[in-house]
Amino acid sequence: MSSMTPLDVLNAAGNLRRVAVRTPLLSSPLVDAILGRRVVVKAESMQRTGSFKLRGAYNALAAMRPEQRACGVICASSGNHAQALALAARLFAVAATVVVPADAPAVKLQAIDALGARIMTYDRRAGHRDAVVQQVAEERGLTIVPSANHPDVIAGAGTVAWELLQDEPGLVAIFVPVGGGGLAAGTALAAHAGQPHGVRVIGVEPAVADDTRRSLHAGRRISIPPPRTIADGLGHTEPAYLPFEINRKLLDSIEAVPEHRIADAMAYLWQYYRATAEPSGAVAFAGLLQAVDRLPAGPVGVVLSGGNADWTTYRPLLDSAMERINSDAPVLH
Repeated sequence: MSSMTPLDVLNAAGNLRRVAVRTPLLSSPLVDAILGRRVVVKAESMQRTGSFKLRGAYNALAAMRPEQRACGVICASSGNHAQALALAARLFAVAATVVVPADAPAVKLQAIDALGARIMTYDRRAGHRDAVVQQVAEERGLTIVPSANHPDVIAGAGTVAWELLQDEPGLVAIFVPVGGGGLAAGTALAAHAGQPHGVRVIGVEPAVADDTRRSLHAGRRISIPPPRTIADGLGHTEPAYLPFEINRKLLDSIEAVPEHRIADAMAYLWQYYRATAEPSGAVAFAGLLQAVDRLPAGPVGVVLSGGNADWTTYRPLLDSAMERINSDAPVLH
């Protein structure tokens, strides 16, 4: 297993003090009554750049040698990590280049551009983004900051759960989305930081993009064809190496949720919490709805990982889901 420990998350929390927003916990008495337990939603949609990704990107830059950082940084991302690295680079006054899919949501591309990063695009269906990043990094002497496969990125992401467990002790489970696996790995590390009774960490990914679930079942990383999912930030074809090594040891289980349930989760988060969640950000709540009857009694935490929803995509998904969830009995599962 990785040599990372909960201390790495604690150190990251120190680096992020006065940089990252300590995002609030949202609750709904109605949801709590329906599900028969307290549910708290960690609203990383209210984080700077609209997702949890700033935590890992900034922590990675903070850990670099100043001369290395000054040469500039580069990443590949579906959008949120790119925004985060662009902001982190601006805070450190260094140059950033980001490689994003050509079909990334416009709201993400506009935000990246506004932060001053250089944008390069690639065809998501053709793949090869990592090769593009590697080539550009070598040509220009840039340091690659992966979205998940980096200990400082994982540790920074883990501060989401570190705050959650500080603000809401006694959770029996935390639901967290899984793409490359960095947030899940960081959450699992934080959950093992002296919790007296333990807390289950349950990863959630789209059923059509279940590379981590397949890999965990196989005991090794499995590659899948490029998936088509509304959760664009979780459309990975293979788990990242370092997060997988952590998750295979520390992740308690994983849920794979269908596309309609992800859309429903977006609607529930809006209707009951007044929270805007992009599809990837709503996946963990979808996992809660799917698995709630299999959980031990007690309060549950859910990570709403991002809210960078493109309106042209968000509105029709929300409209159809709201009609669906309110058409019959207003129950959550």
